[in-house]
Amino acid sequence: MKEIILKVISQPTVGLEAENIAPKVFACKSSMEIAGLPIYEGNRERRLGDFFDVSGEAGEAEAETRIVIEGDVRLTKRIGQGMRAGEIHIKGSAGMHLGSKMRGGKVTVEGDCEAFCFQEMRGGVVHIKGNAGNYLGSATRGNWRGMRGGTITVDGNAGSEIATFMKGGKIHVKGDCASFAGVHMNKGFIVIDGRAERRIGAEMIGGTIVANEVEAMLAGFKPVETVKAPEIESEKFTGNYKKYSGDHADSRAKGTVWVKIQ
Repeated sequence: MKEIILKVISQPTVGLEAENIAPKVFACKSSMEIAGLPIYEGNRERRLGDFFDVSGEAGEAEAETRIVIEGDVRLTKRIGQGMRAGEIHIKGSAGMHLGSKMRGGKVTVEGDCEAFCFQEMRGGVVHIKGNAGNYLGSATRGNWRGMRGGTITVDGNAGSEIATFMKGGKIHVKGDCASFAGVHMNKGFIVIDGRAERRIGAEMIGGTIVANEVEAMLAGFKPVETVKAPEIESEKFTGNYKKYSGDHADSRAKGTVWVKIQ
């Protein structure tokens, strides 16, 4: 796999719209051609090379191209949008809409990522080594189809309304999770190793959520049974878990929430 390195020169106070930072766009291009790609600072067209020093060599195809970003890019939006293959490795924190509508490939973020990342994701592997913002793996505003495939692992905490309208795939949060995790969930699997705030699984009609601790369960969830060391979605969990069905605020409800008994 060939590698292109983007070293941050500067980041503006106004966010950059940079969907051109993606393996499918970089493939078959020289570093000079990549530096000349358009990105937008607000409504002003700029060149990628105005904000990044570009070096290395891209692959002949998307799957053969790895992008390494050295530095913090919290104000650079839409990196990896729609990527189907290849890799992106961000050695810092990432901006909003990272990996939006991702279908394949691999993304690693060594720091945090902002809100709206990996919305409507359909495939691929994501590892966020810091914290994730609100709406991780969710549907875009006005849509009822969220994440449909792939896996997202967050080593830190996650914000509110992750996996809204989730229809497949897996999100694993190793820290705590803010309110409304899995709201409107239809299918898929969410694991929260830490504490989930209230309204977990609100209006879910399918899918599975496992949490170490929940602030409060909604009234629409009914306890089913208590199981020792359950196997859930082909994964084994240690300890005793209480299983709930819901959210019975909707008559179609077939969702499941497992909460560890402390």
